[in-house]
Amino acid sequence: MSRPSIKPKSVLTHTVLILLAIIVLTPFVWMFIASLKTQEDFFSGLFLPAGDGFLGIGWDKLTLDNYRNLFDKGFENALINSLFYSSASALFATFTACAAGYVLAKHRFRGRELVTLVVLGALIIPPTLLIAPSYELLFKLDLLDTRWGLLLPTLAPAFGVFLFRQAVKQSVPDELIEAARIDGCSEFGIFFMIVLPLVRPMIGAFMLITFLGMWNNFVSPQIILQTESKQPLSVAIAQLRGVYRTDYGLLMAATVVSITPVAALFLLLQKQFISGLTSGAVKG
Repeated sequence: MSRPSIKPKSVLTHTVLILLAIIVLTPFVWMFIASLKTQEDFFSGLFLPAGDGFLGIGWDKLTLDNYRNLFDKGFENALINSLFYSSASALFATFTACAAGYVLAKHRFRGRELVTLVVLGALIIPPTLLIAPSYELLFKLDLLDTRWGLLLPTLAPAFGVFLFRQAVKQSVPDELIEAARIDGCSEFGIFFMIVLPLVRPMIGAFMLITFLGMWNNFVSPQIILQTESKQPLSVAIAQLRGVYRTDYGLLMAATVVSITPVAALFLLLQKQFISGLTSGAVKG
């Protein structure tokens, strides 16, 4: 039985992909190794510290002290805060955006087109322009320096409403909704038992996007939250930088801790993320 021939085009494609993977992964490998170095060894070599060990590398110089020092500083509190803010924002924003998108896509009411135009108009407004009015509104509601003050502005995203409106229009047939109504199904039943399962790929993609957005949010927590115990990871990492001296090993350890949950979440939801992003590319 003859072996399948190897095509030069396939070899070239795989070679390019491997090189791209190496280019992408190299900074992450360097960051992890740097997080195991002391401040003195941080600038001693490009990757691993020099020494008398195997391959001329000082393996004994690699240490977990940066991670110990990090959590001795109470860094786990910022990690828990970020997990809470990001998870709550992703869950609530996805639910409200999906519900609003369903209403705009399948319910006929006076002013529906105007509401849709308002949603589209909100998409062109830079988020930074909303910081000052949001701050004033939160001040009047007495929500400054509260966790709800950080979460509430994220619970009705215009981008999510428009995204789910398009997903519902394309994925949920009108005939299916009408048949459910004839059978006596309530609007809540239609939403939970018909709409949500049919737009599940978009739900996974949008939850991941929203989670990442809140996880990387830096400006809003700095403005809204003044209590240190309520600050998320993004602010806690920035506070590790000193005016005259910065412990770069400690900073790299904090960065590794911050990207680990995000990487794990992406690995869990990668199929939903990809299918959600491509669901609007093909009609059917």
